[in-house]
Amino acid sequence: MNTQENNKLIAEFMGIVYPKLDNVIVIDNVVIKENELQYHTSWDWLMPVANEIIKSRDEQNADWDLTNLKYALCTTNIEWVYKAVVEFINQYNK
Repeated sequence: MNTQENNKLIAEFMGIVYPKLDNVIVIDNVVIKENELQYHTSWDWLMPVANEIIKSRDEQNADWDLTNLKYALCTTNIEWVYKAVVEFINQYNK
């Protein structure tokens, strides 16, 4: 998957659904096109996703392996965290 597809995967995990016709959504009164998602470059976008993953695991008392995500968060490397989030979501969706 490319970055745009991964960003859309993350958005869908977070409950954001794009209408099929124009591929835009509105977040906080801002129109965002599918190709303008910033999960791969912005901590402001990515950290709520990591938080949602951890919170969901705790709330569901699930036995999800978050080792890669936790390690990536400790590195403070956004590329590693992004990759770990995408990897987790792909496993979660299976």
